This record gives sequence, structure tokens and C-alpha cells, in this order.
Amino acid sequence: MTRRAFLPAAASTLAAGNAAAADAAKNVILELRRIQLRNSPDNQRQRNNDFLKQQVAAFERAGAAPTGVFSSTIASDGPFLLVLSTYPSLSAVEQVQAKLAADAEYQEALDAYNGLPGLNYERMETSLLRAFDGHPNVMPPADDGKRAPRLFELRQYESNNSGTLKRKIKMFNDGEIGVFQRAGAQPVFFAETIAGPRQPNLTYMLSYEDLAARDKVWKAFGADPVWQKLRTTPGLSDAEIVSNITNYLVSPLPFSQIR
Repeated sequence: MTRRAFLPAAASTLAAGNAAAADAAKNVILELRRIQLRNSPDNQRQRNNDFLKQQVAAFERAGAAPTGVFSSTIASDGPFLLVLSTYPSLSAVEQVQAKLAADAEYQEALDAYNGLPGLNYERMETSLLRAFDGHPNVMPPADDGKRAPRLFELRQYESNNSGTLKRKIKMFNDGEIGVFQRAGAQPVFFAETIAGPRQPNLTYMLSYEDLAARDKVWKAFGADPVWQKLRTTPGLSDAEIVSNITNYLVSPLPFSQIR
């Protein structure tokens, strides 16, 4: 190979390597899918449980894992199911969809699900989120397969505008995530919504052993000196940067990879 031919080839290889490294360094992308159900003779809960068990396996084959599947426990507008899927990057979302389209086993299950009589669900709503720098991956709590499933809490903070949201995210990265960890919560993810309703907002998920443990965590969180300092810092109070808070408790289904 001549020097003239070698230089463009080397530059191309280096660029490809840099692009791959940059893609790998990105914080994970999360998909949150809420499946709204109703109590009816169609037995929507059971038919979705049966299908989602197959879908979780298909997602893992396609490279999207871990996947969590939860049912509403203490929440308004129930019943509903919540599906949390994890992707290494935005480009991986499209790649996973292509693999699912080519997965004969999954497509057969999907056709059977769609072919059931009546209604499988009321409606589905999906959001895409990007994990925070301070917690760039989804972190399922440790599970030996023998323990009872945990209780999970999903919290969403809406902000007045993109500027106040940026401040709230920095507040998490600079100390609030650590406060949750010291308080005994087991954080699953912290992420900013990049596509979905009620923007601008951030969403995070915590896990607890049970309701009593949740109460203990929040008492410790409120008493933490770092949190006390953060919440009273000018420009960081909830009144200045958070316009609405929504939270609900969910429980993992038996086949959930996050439990």
C-alpha cells in the first residue's frame, strides 16, 4: 500500500474507532412503556403477563437488557403495567427493533397476542430517557433468585423549562444520588426524558425491601446534611426548579430481570 493510500485508510479506521468508543461511552438509553389496563372479561393482565414474558426473552436475544416488568401497586389511574427496557445507545434502539422484526419466535408470539379476541389493553404510552452522568447505567438490585421481590418507586420531576431541569439534574449528579445511596435506597436509574410527554422532566427509580424500609429511607434522606445544604442553596429549592412531582409504587412480575 502506498503512503498516499495508507493515510486515508488509517484516518478512516481511526475515525471509526473513535466513533465506536464515543458510542460506547454514552450513558444508556431507557425506554419506559406504560400499558394501561382495565378490569374486564378480556383478562388483560394475564394475557399481557403471558406475552411480556416472551417479549423480555426476545429483547435479551436482541441485545436490550436488563428489562424490568412491573405492575401498579400503589398508584393512581391503575391498573397498569410498566416495562423498562435498556439500550446501550440511541442507535441500538433501532438495531434492536430490526432484530425483533427478524426474530421468528418473537413474531409468532406477537401475532398470537395481536390475534386474541377483545382488547389486550386500553392504550400504551412510551418515553425515551438518557441516564445521568452520575448514574450512567441501569443498576438492578442484587438478586439471588431466592429472596422475595422488592418494592419499586418511580418518581418524575417536571421542571419549568430546560434551564431549571439542567439545574435539577446537576443537583442529582453533585450529591443527591449519593444521599439516596447513604440513606439505604437501592437506585435503579436516574434519567432525563428526551422523547415523551410532560417535558421537560427527569425520572428515576428506587427499590426497597418493603414499605417499612421505604419509610426508613426517606427519613434518613430528609435528615442527611448534604441534602439539607442542597435544598437550601439559592436557585436549587423545589419552588425554583421543580413544577410538579409524580410518584407511584410498583411490584416486579416473576419474570422481570429487575426485581
